[in-house]
Amino acid sequence: MHWSEREPPRPLGEDHGPVRYGPPAPDPGLPVLPELAAVLAASAWRTRPEPPGGGTILREAACAYWERRGLHGGPGDVAAAPGVQSLLLALIAAHGGDVLMPRPCPATWMPQARLLGRPAYHVPTPAECGGIPDPYALLETVRRVRAEGGRPRLLLISVADDPTATLAPPELVREACEAAVSEGLHVVSDETWRDTLHQPHDTVMLSPAEMCPDDVTVVSDLAGALTPSAWPVAVARFPATARARRARVLDILTALGALVAEPVARAAAHALHEPDAVTERIRQAARLQAQVASAVHRAVLTVGALARPPQAGRHLYADLGPLRARLAVRGVTDSMELEEYLTKRIGAPAPGGHRFGDELGALRVRLSTGPLLGSTPDQQTESLTAVEPLKLPHVARALSIFAAALDELR
Repeated sequence: MHWSEREPPRPLGEDHGPVRYGPPAPDPGLPVLPELAAVLAASAWRTRPEPPGGGTILREAACAYWERRGLHGGPGDVAAAPGVQSLLLALIAAHGGDVLMPRPCPATWMPQARLLGRPAYHVPTPAECGGIPDPYALLETVRRVRAEGGRPRLLLISVADDPTATLAPPELVREACEAAVSEGLHVVSDETWRDTLHQPHDTVMLSPAEMCPDDVTVVSDLAGALTPSAWPVAVARFPATARARRARVLDILTALGALVAEPVARAAAHALHEPDAVTERIRQAARLQAQVASAVHRAVLTVGALARPPQAGRHLYADLGPLRARLAVRGVTDSMELEEYLTKRIGAPAPGGHRFGDELGALRVRLSTGPLLGSTPDQQTESLTAVEPLKLPHVARALSIFAAALDELR
């Protein structure tokens, strides 16, 4: 690469602040499914983007996907966009008012509200899980915001959560949604990670849209389990009573030029229909991520740090607060410094809790499992198909490096 093609240098520490340097969603660390690559390649000659909100084929495939999960509706209740960020931006803009979200929350949520100039408020989560607000804390936050002249209108939640990798129990989801609806809030349920459950037969994933069908919009980034993150596409399912709001969202997506590329739409539609190859990849990936995430969780607990057991996704959220004194000796006193310290030592991104709405002084960090699965497509495929992936040399070596980086703090 010629020197003129490189990124210009940026001031030291600048990557800790601006949104453009924020962390992406946890990468799967797996090669593209050949069947999806073939569908994309076969559609490569299609040069026009999908219409705003997605074409009929994509929206019908999304309907079929949700129908299999007990959420009914027609193509007129669905909208698609090139990634969940543009969908959320359009949804927040279409609803108006102030936005509430749990603490911690996905790194992309707060920037959407800030970009629109909307007040946004974090609500503490219950002890059992992340992704949803504690119902009583939610009611108190709404009361306080209104007392200060605010207009709370929208609640963002994620039942299968990034960054905490937890799955909210159905009873807590119901209580949080009922509290929100009782206060006139519309709920946006981000279900990007619903198909990444580590124990899909032993856990129950209940969508808020099943409980409050007229008051919940579901969004899903297909990069969660179905498509590569380099092929941006996300879908939203609106309540049947929200046709006018969907139309407003389509207007905003049009103004943004947020259109899905047609080859990507064809591949996404194929994935949403869940043919055997796709469902097998989802099953294999969840099994692999569960084993690696459990190993990472054990390493975190071994050094005296804290983390909820990961239940979904390809990450976990660790609290190194119990190691504060030992970290301080190494010049680490907040999550920004913790991010820099761990990223350098484990050789993979370890975004600090400040990225997810946690206090800067809290020593929390999101740890991804994708980088531990191999550095080449062949290694990643071997990890995916191995009966005991943790015994593979490249996985064992990566886990050893990770554990050694934490072990320095004992």
